Amino acid sequence: MHLTLLVPELIWPEPADQFTLGKLSAPGLEWLLARASLERQPRRPFETVLTNCFGLAASPFGPLRLLGEGSDEARAGHWLCADPVHLRFHQERIILADAGAFDLADDEAHGIVEALNAEFADIGRFHVASARRWYLRLNVAVDHPVEPISAVAGRRVDGELAGNALPLTRWLNEVQMFLHSHPVNERRQAAGQPVINSLWLWGGGTLPTSATPEFSAVFSNNPLAAGLARATGLPLFDRPAVLADVLAPGGEQPLVVLDQLLSRVLYEDGDGWRRDFEQLESDWFAPLKKALGGKVDRISLIAPTVYGELRYTLTAGDRWKLWKGGKAIAETAKELAL
Repeated sequence: MHLTLLVPELIWPEPADQFTLGKLSAPGLEWLLARASLERQPRRPFETVLTNCFGLAASPFGPLRLLGEGSDEARAGHWLCADPVHLRFHQERIILADAGAFDLADDEAHGIVEALNAEFADIGRFHVASARRWYLRLNVAVDHPVEPISAVAGRRVDGELAGNALPLTRWLNEVQMFLHSHPVNERRQAAGQPVINSLWLWGGGTLPTSATPEFSAVFSNNPLAAGLARATGLPLFDRPAVLADVLAPGGEQPLVVLDQLLSRVLYEDGDGWRRDFEQLESDWFAPLKKALGGKVDRISLIAPTVYGELRYTLTAGDRWKLWKGGKAIAETAKELAL
C-alpha cells in the first residue's frame, strides 16, 4: 500500500510556545520524519493543497465543496462559497472570524439567507448547506479570486477587503449594509453575540469535468475532500479513527485527510492542538512506524503549515536507516522557522 496522509498544521506555528510544544512526546512521528526525505514548498492554503492532490491547478472550491455536502445542484452553474463571517476592529486592523469561531444556529442561518435571496435575486441565489457553510450561485459568472477561508480565518484582512478591483467587492458592500440591520443580527447584538456582518466569497467556478487522482479511495469527513471523491468517482469513507481502519478497505493508494489540527491553529487553541496531536501520534504515527515495510510500503505525508508545504516521503527501505535519530517536534519547529 502507498498511503497518502494530508495533515494540515502538523507542526504548531509558534516554535517558542513551550506550553504547547514543551515536553511533547511523539516518538512515532519523530522516527518517521527522521527517516523521510523532505520536499519543502512555499506556503499554500489547505484547500489548494487538497485539490492539487487531484491534479486540479485552478480550483473551483465552491461547486466541489457543495457536491461534497451531498447536493447535486453543484453540477450546474457557477458557484462560490459564501461563508458567513464576523469582521471586527482590533488595534486599528480588521480581523475576520469565520463561523467556526462562534455559535450560529440553523434557523439564524436560514433566516439571513432567505432575506438575502429576496433582496439580491438579481445577483444570484444563496444556499445553506450548514449554519457555517453557505453558497452562492451567480446568475452571471464572474471571476472573483480571493484566498480560501482557512487562509484568512482569525487573521487581518484589511488588504483583501480593499480589493476594489474585484468584480463583487462593490456589491459585497451592499450586502454588508443589508446585514447590519437584519433582525437576526439585531437580536445577536442585543445578546452580546458576534453579528454576521459580511460574507467571505471565494472558490468560484463550475464543477471540473476532468481530474487525475492517483488514489484508490478517499477517507475524510471534510466536504471539499468528499466533493473531490464524488467528482472523480472514488470510493469515499468517513475519516478513520486509527490506521487499521484504512488497511482493509483502502485499496493500494488511499488518501486520508486528517484535518483536526487545522481548526486548533485557526483559533489559536494550543491546548486543543496538543491533545489532538497526541491522539494522532498514538492512533497513526506510532502504528505507521510498525507498519512501514509490512502492510505499508510507501508513505507520503503532506503537511500545509505556516512553515511552508511540507512533503515527507518514506519507503520500506527507510526503516533500516538505523543511524537516523529522531528530533523533538519542538526542535523541528525551530529549525523550520529559520
